[in-house]
Amino acid sequence: MSALLPVLLVVDSANVVGSVPDGWWRDRRAATERLRDHLADRADRGDGELFAGAPEVVLVVEGKARGVGPVPGVRIEEAAGSGDDRIAELVAAREAGRRCVVVTADRGLRARVTSCGAEVAGPSAVRP
Repeated sequence: MSALLPVLLVVDSANVVGSVPDGWWRDRRAATERLRDHLADRADRGDGELFAGAPEVVLVVEGKARGVGPVPGVRIEEAAGSGDDRIAELVAAREAGRRCVVVTADRGLRARVTSCGAEVAGPSAVRP
């Protein structure tokens, strides 16, 4: 049955937003909303390798970005504490055999999720 499940694409919003010095620090929530909308647009168009085949896109938010709402094509997961911990929980809780790609440049998080069988991609794979 896992072959029928869409790829689970988990995006570390803080890491991706923070990967480009475009003034995101002035309004983290707005920067996260821009990323969310960009992800939704790419998912809708099936744009690029990560978005082919209608993946389930999950944007993990933390800190000042909490409160960003979902849009069609992007589910929001608010981390009560560490975003990295929430991402690791999502990876560990996925259905057995389901392909999962985590988007982050965080080395520690990359090690945690690959040890659970996830693949990783850098922020440039999803950045606007």
